Amino acid sequence: MTTKSQLTGMTGVYLVASQLSRRGFIVSPTSRSAQGVDLLASTPNGKRTLAIEVKSNARTFNFWLLGKRAKETAYKDLFYVLVNIREGSEEYFVVPSKVVAKKMTTKIRASQGSIWRFINLEEVERYRGKWDVLAGRGANR
Repeated sequence: MTTKSQLTGMTGVYLVASQLSRRGFIVSPTSRSAQGVDLLASTPNGKRTLAIEVKSNARTFNFWLLGKRAKETAYKDLFYVLVNIREGSEEYFVVPSKVVAKKMTTKIRASQGSIWRFINLEEVERYRGKWDVLAGRGANR
């Protein structure tokens, strides 16, 4: 059975794929059951490929949960697109993986026996709508 959070994640992936396609990329979603990036985006000539990790919110809009590999996996052609899905509109934050790795927060909740990894809105606010972060790597550049 599909959960509401899975639907939010899938919605975010396809919204980002649409935005990338509008910007001239050829976009392929990866398997939702595979661990790794959510989208592969390439230039039409195939000379450049970007890996895109999508994190989506439909309820809380001031942080995004991350996996532990976000701290360990940062490279030039990996980007995070953080999406807030609000009724009637979306917000996109296009953030290089190196920024996510540097700015993410880890909190251990001993009472619950859990570890939370996240990035706060204020850490990525400057990347709101900044699809140009992909400049030099985009299809139309």
